[in-house]
Amino acid sequence: MNNADAVLVRSVSIFTRLLLAVAGVSLANWVVAQDIEPRRWTSMPVGMDILGMGIAYTEGDISFDPVLRLSNATIEQSMAVVAYNHAFGILGKSARFDVAVQYKDALWEGLVDGVPDSADRTGPGDPRFRLSYNFIGAPALEGKAFRDYWVSHPVSTSVGAALALTLPLGDYHSEHLLNLGDHRYVLRPQLGVVHNRGPWSYELTGSVFFYSDNDNFFLDTKREQDPLYALQAHVVYSAPARWWVSIGGGHAAGGESTIDGVKKDDERKDWLYGISAGLPIGSRSSAKIAYVGRRSSEKVGVDSDTISMGYSISF
Repeated sequence: MNNADAVLVRSVSIFTRLLLAVAGVSLANWVVAQDIEPRRWTSMPVGMDILGMGIAYTEGDISFDPVLRLSNATIEQSMAVVAYNHAFGILGKSARFDVAVQYKDALWEGLVDGVPDSADRTGPGDPRFRLSYNFIGAPALEGKAFRDYWVSHPVSTSVGAALALTLPLGDYHSEHLLNLGDHRYVLRPQLGVVHNRGPWSYELTGSVFFYSDNDNFFLDTKREQDPLYALQAHVVYSAPARWWVSIGGGHAAGGESTIDGVKKDDERKDWLYGISAGLPIGSRSSAKIAYVGRRSSEKVGVDSDTISMGYSISF
């Protein structure tokens, strides 16, 4: 971590350095943790593929326990994302496979023992794969049959399940507090309900994040983490001209960390809110812009703001 590593080497005890390791837990998870994404259960015509590219910028203030001797900490992160979606059918119901890869640039600044310090990281993040299946409603249809079905069903409800997997392939170095990857698997089962009423859609999604252990955590320690539970809801308006707008909110709780068998009393309690909009560009492409805010209700947490823009094309 350049200057930050030098400060840590000068620490007076292994105990203090182990406490500082909790900062690494917080930094990795608070910046990349829960998302708040509308239209994730929207069905697509069977056989459709969507390729998307986007950029996002996040800045936030991080609050650590005073005993960690880190204060006035901030995070700035820029991220480029490439995503691919494919729609298909399973037992007559619509399904989707999504994959997203990231490239990040993150800057951490703050005071360590009252001394200004910073760290900058650039590299790939952890890729995510997701398989979703609408087992109630949302039949698997192609082309004109798909359009005709939704025109004739202005009021409908669909229920879906999904499984997302994050792979530990991002940039990671165990000697650093700040990393772009997390060096562990994250398994996220989800359940979602969407009720459509004319141009309005009402979405509710519940998720659980299960984390594998990181046996190569900071300073050769072992990191474990309890499951994180998240719930989010969205209201979406879709216009006949194919533009749409959404507002949403969510809450996440849990995820207490354990370092070498010692619980760190760092359970997350985050509130999220956001607004997003999509605009068609021609018959096969569209643009999207979104804002997401996150606020912690705990004394240890992060308050962050993210704005993102994206472009996608279907084929």
